Amino acid sequence: MFRAIGRFAVHRPWLTIAGWLIAAVALAMLAPGLKSTTDETEFLPSHYESVQAGKLQENAFPKTEQPSAIAVFQRADGGKLTPADKNDVAKIAAGLQDKHRKGIAKVATSPQAVSPNGEIALANIVADSDKGKNPADETVPNAVKDLREDAKPLLKDTQLKMGITGQAATALDSRESSGDTDAMIMMATLVLIVVLLLVIFRSPLIALMPVLIIGVVFMVALGLIGTAADLGGLKADSSISAILIVVLFGVGTDYILFLLFRYREELRAGTQPKEALVNSVARVGETIASAAGAVIVAFLALLLSTMGMMRAMGPSLAISVAVTLVAALTLVPAVFSLLGTKAFWPSKAWKKRPRTRVADGLGSMVARRPGVIAALSAAVLAVLAVGTFSFKAEFDTDSSLSSKLESVQAMKDLQRGFSAGQSDPAMVYVQSKAGAPLDKGALDTYKTKLEGIDGVGSATLTTTNPEGTVAQYSVVLKYRPTEDKAIELAGGPLRDAAHAAAPEGSKALVGGTSAVLADVEKAVNHDYKLVFPVAGLAIMIILGLLLRSLVAPVYLMISVALGFTATLGATVWLFQDLQHKNGLLFMLPVIVYLFVVAIGTDYNILMVARLREEVRRGVPAREAIRTAVARSTPTIASAAVILAGTFGVLMLADNSMLQQMGFAVAFGILLTAFVMAMLLVPTITSLLGHKAWWPGHQDAPRVTPPARPGSPTWAEAEEARR
Repeated sequence: MFRAIGRFAVHRPWLTIAGWLIAAVALAMLAPGLKSTTDETEFLPSHYESVQAGKLQENAFPKTEQPSAIAVFQRADGGKLTPADKNDVAKIAAGLQDKHRKGIAKVATSPQAVSPNGEIALANIVADSDKGKNPADETVPNAVKDLREDAKPLLKDTQLKMGITGQAATALDSRESSGDTDAMIMMATLVLIVVLLLVIFRSPLIALMPVLIIGVVFMVALGLIGTAADLGGLKADSSISAILIVVLFGVGTDYILFLLFRYREELRAGTQPKEALVNSVARVGETIASAAGAVIVAFLALLLSTMGMMRAMGPSLAISVAVTLVAALTLVPAVFSLLGTKAFWPSKAWKKRPRTRVADGLGSMVARRPGVIAALSAAVLAVLAVGTFSFKAEFDTDSSLSSKLESVQAMKDLQRGFSAGQSDPAMVYVQSKAGAPLDKGALDTYKTKLEGIDGVGSATLTTTNPEGTVAQYSVVLKYRPTEDKAIELAGGPLRDAAHAAAPEGSKALVGGTSAVLADVEKAVNHDYKLVFPVAGLAIMIILGLLLRSLVAPVYLMISVALGFTATLGATVWLFQDLQHKNGLLFMLPVIVYLFVVAIGTDYNILMVARLREEVRRGVPAREAIRTAVARSTPTIASAAVILAGTFGVLMLADNSMLQQMGFAVAFGILLTAFVMAMLLVPTITSLLGHKAWWPGHQDAPRVTPPARPGSPTWAEAEEARR
């Protein structure tokens, strides 16, 4: 089948390329674009209490004003605010209000907004009711940016300084700081791919061609995802574009390299260019298809996630990988069919196989001492994996932002005078079960009980709905809303006490940022227990179909699991232990799963498939191991360095969460390639011998090797024959 696909693409290149270009243009023009979604199921399903609280708030208090940001005032000398300072605060707030910035309903302060120690004063920046509830709407963050500039002349003749913090301010600072990071990552990705391909192949055409091909693939994939979202009810968000770029460049470059290295090997054996391309597709087509299949089923396993955001991401990423697979088997051969050997210009290295001392030496070492290499490789992975037991999930994403950002500094200033939760209080809702009005005396008593909970700074009955059947309490915690103590309090003691103390005939719901994160933590723990095993089983099935073996998929998945835990363990040691971070990004295990386990499995598949190919030639097992490792090492090393380098750029970001992600994925990919694929997997296969292929016995010789004394190795003879 793969030979037929390759023959069609190679012998009808213009038709193949035209089909891709027409599809890309048509989808770009006609396919519906991806839209931002405000559906709360993007984060959590409706049965979680924080989501129910949010829906109750929308229904009972549709016009309730909540501050989207807070202006924090203090004296420039750090002293207590004087009466004149307090008057200046009121004047500045009024001056900001008079600017009538789009999306802002009002900017207001009050005598009660001065801290007990007299050092800090606050002004609430309240968003329009239809603007502050949509996290994807940039109107309010943009207004905060304008208000920061508006405040500078108002502060000029005072003794005050001001900073704006809160949700909208944090979103603004995070967006602006990450914008530079995105541009840096994209530029670094392109430079890495072009430079490394130029070094590997010494050809400007080959260095640039993958970038152009992946650009076409990206347009097709984005159009198909938008169409599927519109016609099939698939949830997809515009925010998926950034991660699609990384996946497509990573996976696409891998598959192109798999094909190009084999194409060059065929040319060096004396095969004519077009036939060499057809042979390359025939030889590695099954490997690429199996590798893509493993990644696709891993991404589709995200459909089982509790998190709506992850469920939306899974099919989108699966579609993108499927498009990349088709492109690798059709578009890439068609393009290089037209270029022929000119693709390698000006280098002539494709004409003869150079002596790759490192790869050959590695192949010889693995073949001679498989037991020692396997033991050492497993020991390294096991030692690194020990760190996983200390993994602690960190939900405080605000702590990853640079301390230089205004929202971060203003939050620290706010905490000098108020409870840390002042900027984003927990919300408790009391609802009558029978629809009868709530008793006012009982509501006052309930407020007192909420204030008595350990960790609660204050509780305020802010409003009741017109019917008197729903009451809203603002509960200020003593901790920042995203830190561990606040999440634990909102999801545990506060929620338990709020339920137990609810007035007779009513029920209580706890919402707000801390409560949402508490529910997210439950959802993530659920996903770890379900998604990972299902994905692992699906990948094993793909491997079993490729290798026609029940044994090989088992030890391959065990090695993958060991690599996964080793990656997490190394990240824990670096960030939690050496850098003394409170924890690691709570989504980090999922990210490592997506990019290390799923994509990294490609290298194992390539190695085992090449090993099977060599064994089928009838050469001794040791010679097969040596040849497979020596021939696969340059491909795997090149692909891994490019992919790891792409993610490694994230470590340059001024954001600890991005640094963690960059290190974990880059280190994990290098570990998968250089330890698992090159050392552990071939040595275990060698040690198991014939048993590794049970019951399919795919290692059975397909041809008879030469037996003449002093003759070249079968791999060399086969190359000469071809």
